[in-house]
Amino acid sequence: MSRTVRQISIAADDSLALPNRGSAEPVRRALARPRDPLRHWRIAGLALPFGFLAVVEVLVRLSVLPEHLVPAPSAIAQTLWELGGVRLGRHIGASCVRVLAGFGLGAALALLLGAAMGLSRRLDALLDPAFQALRAIPSLAWVPILLLWMGIDEAPKITLIAIGAFFPVQLSVVAGIRDVDRKLIELGEVNRLDQRALFTRILLPASLPQIFTGLRTGLSLAWMFMVAAELIAATRGLGYLLSDGRETGRPDLVFGAILLLALLGKLSDSVLKAIEAHTLSWRDTATDQRSSRSAR
Repeated sequence: MSRTVRQISIAADDSLALPNRGSAEPVRRALARPRDPLRHWRIAGLALPFGFLAVVEVLVRLSVLPEHLVPAPSAIAQTLWELGGVRLGRHIGASCVRVLAGFGLGAALALLLGAAMGLSRRLDALLDPAFQALRAIPSLAWVPILLLWMGIDEAPKITLIAIGAFFPVQLSVVAGIRDVDRKLIELGEVNRLDQRALFTRILLPASLPQIFTGLRTGLSLAWMFMVAAELIAATRGLGYLLSDGRETGRPDLVFGAILLLALLGKLSDSVLKAIEAHTLSWRDTATDQRSSRSAR
């Protein structure tokens, strides 16, 4: 599907070429690099959090907000600076490794089982009730079970993160495969595609947008479950900083860990979003059409 879309786009560009090669070159460059119609809005979106922090800083300095409950952003930055780059880097690195391992494990299992359940209604009828019941269990309810089974090492933490990432990805894969247009499947059958080719050339490309949505949701839940995992029995990590700040009565440390979690979550989601945009660059959606019209 993606190859066909690219071929159509190349043919359309060639048909629009002007007889004079020199005069056609600026047109090709303009079409290749359209102006982003949402550029100002994206800049404003990046500036919005900094504006909010500036407002909080002013309100705390004017004693409108109590400093013992809501510390000033400058005090939070000073606390993170006093932790030191090496010590803070160890906490961030420990959390990132756990999220990466847990999300990778949970997403891989979800992709395999979700694809199998999406292709087989019998398997879906067999496993879906159990998965729906397990999905309703809160993250903290898994903690005593994992501690009893795996101890207090890294294994229960990574397993808990994998559980959090598994269910949204699995649901998105099943829903993505089930929501593929029936006409596309019939087209593949008319062209005598076998089951493997039908999956790789039609079902998988058509369900990728929904799968990436599930992956991004699973990644955000992986960060949430990571905090729950590090609240158990950890000596490193951002969840440990949250627990340490709570026990020592230091709201600056608590808010500092929260801001770092928000920043890391945003960065990881941006990376996954960029991978999604590159993988699904062949799409021709209504949003893309409106963007191109606005750019013109």
